[in-house]
Amino acid sequence: MSATTLDAPNAQELARFYTDLLGWPVRKDEPDWVEIAPSDGGAGLSFQTEPLFTRPQWPATRSGQQMMTHLDIEVDELPPAVERAVALGATVADFQPQDDVRVLYDPVGHPFCLFVRTGAGA
Repeated sequence: MSATTLDAPNAQELARFYTDLLGWPVRKDEPDWVEIAPSDGGAGLSFQTEPLFTRPQWPATRSGQQMMTHLDIEVDELPPAVERAVALGATVADFQPQDDVRVLYDPVGHPFCLFVRTGAGA
């Protein structure tokens, strides 16, 4: 797998948010398509402009656009990572199902999780 693609009303704007959040460089930059990836290789994220984009709802409801996927992003410390994400344009979800994970929404509403690895494998 080379990337996960997120639709957005504007690919350029959403790519800028994730470039700043993750610190990944842009690999490909077109008006309606942007790819970013870690400098050391590996799978990245792609963003495509979707004129009919509908903001997903999380937690899901029967009547709304359901979340189809979300990103899990490991961080060193949760509070400063959440603060940084919010400063870049994310919002913290009202519903938080776990104490050691924070669910946020990117600027167009895609949910993503910030977490600190604990226990085995930490």
